[in-house]
Order: sequence, then structure tokens, then C-alpha cells
Amino acid sequence: MPFPVTTQGSQQTQPPQKHYGITSPISLAAPKETDCLLTQKLIETLKPFGVFEEEEELQRRILILGKLNNLVKEWIREISESKNLPQSVIENVGGKIFTFGSYRLGVHTKGADIDALCVAPRHVDRSDFFTSFYDKLKLQEEVKDLRIDILFARLALQTIPEDLDLRDDSLLKNLDIRCIRSLNGCRVTDEILHLVPNIDNFRLTLRAIKLWAKRHNIYSNILGFLGGVSWAMLVARTCQLYPNAIASTLVHKFFLVFSKWEWPNPVLLKQPEECNLNLPVWDPRVNPSDRYHLMPIITPAYPQQNSTYNVSVSTRMVMVEEFKQGLAITDEILLSKAEWSKLFEAPNFFQKYKHYIVLLASAPTEKQRLEWVGLVESKIRILVGSLEKNEFITLAHVNPQSFPAPKENPDKEEFRTMWVIGLVFKKTENSENLSVDLTYDIQSFTDTVYRQAINSKMFEVDMKIAAMHVKRKQLHQLLPNHVLQKKKKHSTDGVRLTPLNDSSLDLSMDSDNSMSVPSPTSAMKTSPLNSSGSSQGRNSPAPAVTAASVTNIQATEVSVPQVNSSESSGGTSSESIPQTATQPAISPPPKPTVSRVVSSTRLVNPPPRPSGNAATKIPNPIVGVKRTSSPHKEESPKKTRTEEEQLDTETSTTQSETIQTAASLLASQKTSSTDLSDIPALPANPIPVIKNSIKLRLNR
Repeated sequence: MPFPVTTQGSQQTQPPQKHYGITSPISLAAPKETDCLLTQKLIETLKPFGVFEEEEELQRRILILGKLNNLVKEWIREISESKNLPQSVIENVGGKIFTFGSYRLGVHTKGADIDALCVAPRHVDRSDFFTSFYDKLKLQEEVKDLRIDILFARLALQTIPEDLDLRDDSLLKNLDIRCIRSLNGCRVTDEILHLVPNIDNFRLTLRAIKLWAKRHNIYSNILGFLGGVSWAMLVARTCQLYPNAIASTLVHKFFLVFSKWEWPNPVLLKQPEECNLNLPVWDPRVNPSDRYHLMPIITPAYPQQNSTYNVSVSTRMVMVEEFKQGLAITDEILLSKAEWSKLFEAPNFFQKYKHYIVLLASAPTEKQRLEWVGLVESKIRILVGSLEKNEFITLAHVNPQSFPAPKENPDKEEFRTMWVIGLVFKKTENSENLSVDLTYDIQSFTDTVYRQAINSKMFEVDMKIAAMHVKRKQLHQLLPNHVLQKKKKHSTDGVRLTPLNDSSLDLSMDSDNSMSVPSPTSAMKTSPLNSSGSSQGRNSPAPAVTAASVTNIQATEVSVPQVNSSESSGGTSSESIPQTATQPAISPPPKPTVSRVVSSTRLVNPPPRPSGNAATKIPNPIVGVKRTSSPHKEESPKKTRTEEEQLDTETSTTQSETIQTAASLLASQKTSSTDLSDIPALPANPIPVIKNSIKLRLNR
């Protein structure tokens, strides 16, 4: 919690002010007139992006929440009467709606959802909420066109007072773990607001940072980037380090602090407290698994958790590079060499890399697609993790935006979604030709998705996953032209950038509140997304080609992936960035590496993965044309190439017969499971498989 502290040096003449955070502030400097002018310019730049809600819509939200709160009180009184509680208790039983997330933080955008929590006394059961309250809610006309996500928490109290403070840790005693999880969103949001020096400055800064993150395609917790609460905590930490600064300064300091941060040192807003409730908390000194987290940002409310456990080596690398580029741009803005609009320019992801993996998910109906896409998207981070461990891959960068994919068969009803993953291959010495094998990485990912779909009884016969390698020049065959438009590259003077910083996409997605981020030059409309974060629909533009028209697109041969050595944080700062002394940064121990390079002239089916039982094989329904590439020694002499043309690929594929149909698999599966862990148990019988092989030959 904040506590008073005296300042030092020239600041001793100022009255003591509260100390926020776990370290002393970096600077207590007050804003100058130029800072105020820059902040006003920032506000004007943000307005066309729709990040500020109109007063009319805000009042409508307040009205609806008030009616919802009264509805909850009325419902709880009815439940109390049905359970024959004394009249004196019924009159004061209470009940309340709390909000959390972007709405509670005051940074919600136009059309965003409201995250809400219904808090009820101990005699109201969870089953009551999901039955009688749901029925009561359906009868209310006012809430039908406003999206509100409502959680439920039953407290160990006889009545719910109006002034209830959910930050009180004693409320967690004797609670069901589901209720503790439901309370966590409100408790974390309230703590963040209590731990920042100036809420208005925090809110404006957070609006800017969230828009920047969405425009630069690094806003997605499910895909291994950061979600809304993580961005809020990073901005809150910046506010703690510069307590008197206003938004224009805080945006610049945000990039300064986190481009220099020595990950995996954790970001903490307050010192963790132990409440002796025996709930699991994030602590790498106690929990070995916590030591493997690469970019820990720890929630301030008990039980403390890492909000970024999905972050991988690649996603952290991408985000750190974006922080560095953001610092370079804001340096220019503060020197009047650039405008704020430059910070929010959306670079083109599809011009950034030369090689891409396109992942497709398809289902026969729209309802099945929604379920299937949600499952596949939740596991893409597993594929990214496998790819980045491949000994020849430096980076695997997934674009959080999904796209409608062209139909495989134009005459067949099919709903297809695709994601695009950019690849950077390592530059190896003393080798002109390399065969890069991605079969094991792709196959292990599809294994996981199919097994979980079957174990959760969601799988249908026509649900498919396909993965293909595509060169940059081939993307136009899959993606609409407006997506592939080139953007003017940012000026990066003064910062040494890796190839990650070429440019990215003109669309961004908010996976937390299911809102797309419009360009300020386009019509200001928000397109509703499905629950999995996909932005496609029947009205989405789709290329008039089929997937079969893309060349060099196949699956891969088997190669055991090798773990990359971890990259070190570089750069020095003119200001000392405080790290956390109480939580030591513990890097994961190196893992043994086994690699196998397959010759480009060999066409080999993937060998079975070692297991106690026969290896389980999953369908990868990409069927390619078998093609044999020329041996290395018959190649023409190496020609001079530009850096852009340095990598070239040839693809060789093989296909085997289907072992077992999905229908017979489902009929033969005897035991059901609802385990949705990342690595579920193998089904008793082999899963259907069409073996495919993509082999990339890199000519140096």
C-alpha cells in the first residue's frame, strides 16, 4: 500500500507526498507548458480513433447498469422469500452489481462490452443465478441490445451492504474457488485504481497505449501478447515512477521504462501480501513452473497471479522491439520532429517477413465454426512455441487478427478462418543450403487440438485444421487487397532495429472486448467479432481464389525441434529503471537439444512420436502434389542476391493413406474426458491422419 516518504535534494522544499509502488519514483518533476500542449494534441489525435465514448452513450450505460442493479436486488429478495428468511433480513438483504475491466478503469471505447459481477449473500446459490435470474433477465427489454458479461460471486455474508469494498481480503474466507475467481477481476481493477497517483492521467495514458498496442497487433492475451489488464498494470507502474507527470510525458516514459526493462524481472504494483488463506500465488521461489515465465506482470490483489503466462520468446521479442520503436517515435514527438499520429500508424505485417505459415480452420456450419475457431485460436500459442524452438527459426510472429479464408471447394458450404504467422530464419555460417523441417511442430499442434476437441465431445467429422507455408509474394492469393496495402515505414533514426520493425497491418483487434480498431480515415464503425476474437463474417471480403491455387503450400517432414538460446536485453538508459529485488529473475535451465536435418531429395513420412502406446496421429488435411527437388550438388552456382531475396524455398511433400475415419474413431472411443489441459491424454484408438510433409530448402 502507498505510504508517506520524504523527497531528496532540490525536492525537499515540497510537501511530502505519497509513495506509490515498491520503489522510489524516478522523477517528481511537475509538467511544463509544453507537456500540457502535447497532451492536448494527444487527445485530439486519439478522438478520430473512437477511443472516447460520447456522453449520450455513457449515460445510457449508467442507466442500464442502474436498472440491472435494481433487478439483482429484486431477484435476491424473491429468492430470500422463497427460502423463508425472516422479514427483517429480507428488507436489508441487499445484493449489488460491480463492474470491472475497461469500463471500471474508465478507458472503454465506443460499443465495448461491460464486464460486471453480481454479488449475492450466502443463501443464494450459483444454480439460482444461472436459472431464475437468467430467466428474469431475458424478460428485460432494456438489456437486449447491450452486451454485458456477468459473473457471479456468493459471499459468506448474510446481507450485502451498499458500501461493500471488494478489496477486503477477509471476504475471501470460506469461499468457493469459483467465487474467488469471479471476484478477482473487480479486486484487481480496484487495486490498480488505488495504486496510481492520478487517475485521470492514468486513464488518458492507458487509452493511448491500448490504441497503440492494437494498431501494432500486440494486443491479445490468448495468442501470447498482452491483454487489457496487463497493459493497465504496465501503465500504472509508469505512473508510479513518474507520479506528477501528465499523459504526454507518461506515454514517452512508458516506452522508456519497458524498452529497458530486464525481463524476466516481474512488474509489481505493490509488495505481495500473504493472507494465510492457502490460495496459490505467483512465487518463483516456491513454484518451479513460475520460473519459466518470460514476461511476468503480477496482479496486485490477493491471490497474486501472473497475467502474462502465455507470453513466449517470440511474442516477447516482438513486444520489446515495438517498445523500442515507440521510444524512438515519442523521442521525435517531444522534439517536435513528428506528430502523435505517427505513433498510431499501423505498419503492414504482411510486408514484414518473407516467409509465413498460414493456419486454416474449417467447419461445415457457422455454429461449429465458432466453437472450432475458438479452440484452435486458444492453442495457436502452442504452435508458436514449437516453431520458435526449431533450430533454424529465430522468430515466429503470429498476427492476432484472423481472416476469412477462401473456400477449398466453391460449390460446398464451408466456413473457413485463417491466421498468419511470420517466420524469421536463422542465418547460419558455412552452409549454402539447408533443409528446414516443420512437420513435427505442425503435427504436434494439430494432435493437441484434435485430442481436446474429441475429449470435450466437440469434434465433428468435417472440422479440419490445415497449415501451409506461403511466401510473401503469394499472400495476395489468400488475403484481400486492402489488407496487403503497403504502409509508409516509420522513421527509426537513433534506434538500431532488427528486421521485426519493417511494418505491420492496417487492422487491429482487441481480443478482450471483441472490438476492432478502425483507422481514423475510415468510417467510424465497430465491427462485432465472435467470441473467439475472429473478425470475419458473411460480409467480409474474401479473395476469389481457392486454397488450391497457392503454390509451394504443403505440410512438413519430421524434425525434433531445438531450443533457442535466450536473447539478452540490450540498451542503456539515461534514467535508472528500478527492477524487483524481492523476486529474483530465474531463467529456465537449458534443455538438451536433438536435431535432424532431412536432405532436400528425401521424401519421408513422419515417424511415430515415441510413447508408451502406439503414436497417435492427427489429420492435417492439406493434400499436396508430390514433387522431387534437385540434389544440392546439381544446383547452379550461387548467384549474388539482395538481402530481400536471400532466402528461397523449395517444397517437397508426401502423402499417405487415411488410417481411420473420424466417424469410426468417435464410435470406438469408449471413455470420455473433459480435460482441456494443453497436453491431454492420448485417446485409446489412433486418430485419423493424412500425413503430409513440407520441407523448406533455404538457399543462402
